[in-house]
Amino acid sequence: MIIQLDSNITTLQKEELQKTLEGINYKGNQVATQFGDYIVAVGKKDFDIRSIGIMAGVKDIHKVSDPYKLVSKKWKVNDTVIDLGDGVKMGSGHFSMMAGPCSIESEKQIESTIEHLVDNGIKIMRGGVYKPRSSPYSFRGLGMDGLKMWHAKAKEAGLKIITEVMMVEQIEAMAEYIDIFQVGARNSQNFNLLDALGEVDKPILLKRGISGTINELLQAAEYIFSNGNEKIMLCERGIRSYESAYRNCFDINAIAMLKEKTHLPVISDPSHGIGVRAFVEQVALASVMAGADGVIMEVHQTPEKAFSDGQQTLSYKQAGKTYQKLRKTFGMREEFKRL
Repeated sequence: MIIQLDSNITTLQKEELQKTLEGINYKGNQVATQFGDYIVAVGKKDFDIRSIGIMAGVKDIHKVSDPYKLVSKKWKVNDTVIDLGDGVKMGSGHFSMMAGPCSIESEKQIESTIEHLVDNGIKIMRGGVYKPRSSPYSFRGLGMDGLKMWHAKAKEAGLKIITEVMMVEQIEAMAEYIDIFQVGARNSQNFNLLDALGEVDKPILLKRGISGTINELLQAAEYIFSNGNEKIMLCERGIRSYESAYRNCFDINAIAMLKEKTHLPVISDPSHGIGVRAFVEQVALASVMAGADGVIMEVHQTPEKAFSDGQQTLSYKQAGKTYQKLRKTFGMREEFKRL
């Protein structure tokens, strides 16, 4: 059960509400976010929720049976829209494209990528400055020095930045220089990190775990929301399977299922989803028709020379054609919805 509180609720009214919940053996968990105050009440006894809804200080009340409460669509019918400023919005009819290299490699590479993105009307640049790599001997990013250099050039060009945070200790230092924190697949159940990101007033792109279920992804998002941050996007990036013909098994079903289960924006990552450059475009287009609110892709001037993930990275020419097709496909989808 989710109880939305009035903005002018008094301490006495809160205490009375908690006392009433205790009387029916419900535990009330208080949650304060950027946009509202809630009590998430958990219990087993069935009762008439109107008895709580009429209490002083209660704005609204919703019965939610899902184990994830705040990210469920059962209480928030209208989809969440995340406003990044400067006219850049994500979710609910605002189709977003994020593109850039797997790893930030050099100043020259940053400048080249920015020019490509600006020429193609892309507003959000992706890239990694801290890279989780399977091998400890692989390139692992330029760290804060690279992020500061990247931020200065992106800001000058009017671009937003999304990059991965790997540890709680990195959040404070990175926050000034980024617009979206990305939580990678390997950290999707790093609950200490999720708790800490819940205390930050920055959008979070939460990727599905390598072998994570949809419910586990939604529960991970609940950690962030319940700690105070409503600005969450979910990302389908493929899951590990027994198939070896491609990198991951991109779960197109998950896009449609997540749109049914949650009010949060759903983003697709076709680059990691299939891991084969020749098929990234097809997977991206399919994800849009399945309902994705945006796409995040890897692009590089010369993918064959990329420091990481070159095999799944589009060249600028390939990416330019893909952007056009994605915009057209999104337009077609919106027309179908109106029929």
